[in-house]
Amino acid sequence: MPYTSRRALPAHCPLKLTLAVIGAFAALSIAAVPGARANGFDPFPVAALTPPPAAASNGLPCQEPAAEHALSLVNVVDEALCHNPQTREAWATARWRAAQVGVAQAAWLPTLAATLSASRIRPDTSLAREDYNQQKSALTLSWLLWDFGGRSATLESARQLLAAASETQSSTLQSVFLAAVQAFYQVHANTAALAATRESERAAGESLRAAEARYRIGTGTPADRLQAQTAYSQATLARISAEGSLQTAYGTLANVIGRDAQRAPPLAPVLDPAPDARFERDVGALIDEARRQRPDLRASEAQLASAEADIAAARAAGLPTLSLVAAANNTDSSLGSTTRDGSLGVRVDIPVFSGFATHYRVRSAEEQRAIKAAQLEKTRLQVSLDVWNAYQNLVTATQSVKSAADLLASAEQSARVARGRYEAGVGTLIELLNAQSALASARLQDVQAKFAWRTGRATLAQAIGVLDGSLLQLPPAAAGNLPAAEPILPATPLTDTKVSP
Repeated sequence: MPYTSRRALPAHCPLKLTLAVIGAFAALSIAAVPGARANGFDPFPVAALTPPPAAASNGLPCQEPAAEHALSLVNVVDEALCHNPQTREAWATARWRAAQVGVAQAAWLPTLAATLSASRIRPDTSLAREDYNQQKSALTLSWLLWDFGGRSATLESARQLLAAASETQSSTLQSVFLAAVQAFYQVHANTAALAATRESERAAGESLRAAEARYRIGTGTPADRLQAQTAYSQATLARISAEGSLQTAYGTLANVIGRDAQRAPPLAPVLDPAPDARFERDVGALIDEARRQRPDLRASEAQLASAEADIAAARAAGLPTLSLVAAANNTDSSLGSTTRDGSLGVRVDIPVFSGFATHYRVRSAEEQRAIKAAQLEKTRLQVSLDVWNAYQNLVTATQSVKSAADLLASAEQSARVARGRYEAGVGTLIELLNAQSALASARLQDVQAKFAWRTGRATLAQAIGVLDGSLLQLPPAAAGNLPAAEPILPATPLTDTKVSP
C-alpha cells in the first residue's frame, strides 16, 4: 500500500542517494565495457561455440610474413590462409553468429530497468498555490516465464545459423587454399610458357636469318623470306603475350596471399610427384563422400534447420505469454513528502488482433523454409557435378601429361631433322617453319598438361571437401620440369633475335 511520511531529513536526500547509486553503477558499466570486451567477457559463454581462426596449413598459428624470399607451395598456401581477407571475414561472421546465440539465450533472464524524472509543478488549486519540485525514481523487473516455445525456437534458429557460419568458414578456407594452389602453379606455368615462346622466337629468328642469307646469294625466293619474317613476327607476338600473362599471374598470386598486386614474391621451383592413377576410384563413392564432407552442403542443411525453427518462432509470436513483473517507485517533493509503493505479480499478454501480421509472418517463414530446401537440393546436385567434373578433368590431365611429353619429344626431333635438312639444302623453308610451329605448340601443350594435373589434384580434393595440408605433404618424386618462377621484373627484350627486314 502506498504511504506518505513526514521526516526531518531534507526531501532531496533519497533522490540524491538514488541518483548517486544509479550513476555509480552506470559509470562502472560504461567503464567496464571496453575492458570486458578486451578480457573476453562472455557470460553465456558463446565464444567456445565458434571455430578457431584461420591457421597455417600445418595447423600452427599464423605468423607475420617473413622477409622477402622465394616462396614454396606450402608458403603460398600458408600466406593465403593467414592473410587473405576472405578468411578473416568468414571467422568474423562466425563470431557474429555466436553473439546472436547469446542474444537468444538472454531471453531466459529477467530484464531490470531504472527510470528517473524531475519536474517543477505549479498547482492552481485553493489548497495549494506554492510551486514545488518533484522527483520520481522507479525500478521495474520483467521476467518471461512461458511463451509456448518462442524463445526455444529463436535459440535453435540462432544455433543453426552459427553452425552454418562455421561450415561456411571451413568452405572459405578450402576455397582460399585452392585459389593459392592454382595461383602458385599458374605463375609456374606462365613462366614455362614464356621460356617456350622465347625459345620459339629464337628459333624463328635463326630461320629468318637463314632465309635472308639464301635470298642475298640468290638461292632463296622472296616468298621464303616473307614467310620467315611472318613466322618470326608471330613468335614475337606470342612472347609478348606470354610476358603479359606472367605479370597478370603474379598479380593474381599477390592478391590471393593478401598483398597488393605489385608486391608479388618470387617463387621456389616446383617439386611434386610424377602423375599417377592412385586417385582413381568409383566416382559414385567419391560423390557420396563429398556429400558427407562438403562444408557448404552442411551449411545449407543448417540453414534449412534454422528456417524450420523460424516457423515455430513465428507461430509462437501469436500466442499468449506469461511474465513475472515487479516494480518499486519512489516520489519526493520539495514540500517534504515522500511516497513509496511497490508491486509484484504476474502478467498475461494475449495478442488479439495484429492486422494479420502474425499470419503473414508465419507464411513468410514457411516460404523461407521452401527457399532453403530448394537451395539445399541445388547444393546437393552441385556437389555431385563438382566431383564428377573434377574427377574427369584429373583423369584427362593424368593421361595428357605422358601424351604431351611424348608429343614434345617427337616435335623436338622433327624440328632438329627439319633444321638439318634445310641447312643441307634438301629441305624447304615451309617444312622447317611447320616443324618449328609444331614444336612451339607442343611446348605449350606440355606446360598446360602439367598445370592441369597439378591443379586438378587440389580441385578434386576441394570438390570432395577434404582439401587440407595433407595434399602438400606428398613426397616429391623429382623436381618438376618447370623452371623456377622469375621475380616480378620487366621482361628483358630478346635483342639477339632482332632481325632487320
